[in-house]
Amino acid sequence: MRTVQSPPRAPSSPPTTTLGYALFATRWLQAPLYFGLVAAQGVYVYKFFNELWTLVLRCLTGRATETYVMLAVLKLVDVVMIANLLIMVIVGGYETFVSRIGLQGHRDQPEWLSHVNSNVLKVKLATAIVGISSVHLLQMFVDVHHTERHSLLWGTVIHMAFIVSAAILWYMSGAATNPHADQHQQPPAAARAVSVPAQGGPPAADDGPDAEERVRAAGFPVRRTLEEFDADHPRAFDRDAVARLGKLDFLAVPGNVVLTGPPGTGKTHLAVGLGLRACEAGHRVLFATAEDWAARLSRAESAGRLAEELADLDAYPLLIVDEVGYVPFDADTTRLFFRLVSHRYERGSLIVTSDRPPHRWGEVFGGPAAPAMVDRLGHHAETVRIDGDSYRTRRATAGWAE
Repeated sequence: MRTVQSPPRAPSSPPTTTLGYALFATRWLQAPLYFGLVAAQGVYVYKFFNELWTLVLRCLTGRATETYVMLAVLKLVDVVMIANLLIMVIVGGYETFVSRIGLQGHRDQPEWLSHVNSNVLKVKLATAIVGISSVHLLQMFVDVHHTERHSLLWGTVIHMAFIVSAAILWYMSGAATNPHADQHQQPPAAARAVSVPAQGGPPAADDGPDAEERVRAAGFPVRRTLEEFDADHPRAFDRDAVARLGKLDFLAVPGNVVLTGPPGTGKTHLAVGLGLRACEAGHRVLFATAEDWAARLSRAESAGRLAEELADLDAYPLLIVDEVGYVPFDADTTRLFFRLVSHRYERGSLIVTSDRPPHRWGEVFGGPAAPAMVDRLGHHAETVRIDGDSYRTRRATAGWAE
């Protein structure tokens, strides 16, 4: 097995200082705060069942009026929504500000956690607060005969203030999560919301000459759409995850996609299909094998323009790195990949295909930069595992049988 060697490199940047590591370690001071919120979650569990028991007793004894039942149910809904808010703060906050939880690929991973960051978390929390405020306001109107007029007025005003604040946060977060919108040439939101038809069929897309030009410039080895993927061939893969990725929401985060599985199971097909759909939705895409990306970055560093090359790649919202794992890389080349992944962190999306899961990429990438690269890549990543026999082998065997 050959190893890709990079040319002599320029002097590396100075290591992070001890003071910097110490400051970074202070994030663990927040950990007890999240465990305190776990205790608060327990209080709300007790409150929920206490309210539920009271409601059941009053219903069984015939002392529950219709208004009382509605108010009691709204109280239960209120407790559940506050508990949901606590879960988002505990799990999302810990993942964003303290340390990774490492749920990538777990079957119970919440959908929202796969693309959470500080901006997304703020918007979701604001939306949850609006929902809680809506329940409180509804409680006032249900019990309007026992609610003072000025309380109704101020409850409505405060609720509208929450709605306006959430809308402002959503607008500001959208601008913050995509600071390079002009460079990325992103289309309007309607164009980005590409649907994934349940029965296949083409998505709503731009089929004009500009889309064709983006497809040609992307460098795809073949043109294979998501609809052409033989979903019956793999023994196991997450269809819902692929359908979700086909909506291209991960480009707006921006997040990454890791497709893993044995050779010939369709990883490159899915990567190309996602890339084609991104091109049709107005995004620029670049496709290359891991070995080709290594050569490209090595040439740029040899020419003393690695930083410029990485900046030029900002014009592409999506880069596809195919066939990670087939050729091992030395420490210098691993460092170049780390520079690429680090530069695009929360700036642009990557799709990576590999014959092994990320936790085994240490077998491919040499040097100390490998764990940090995998950590950055996996932070906002959706991992899809495809299990099955090689599609190419199956076709060859079928040919021999004939």
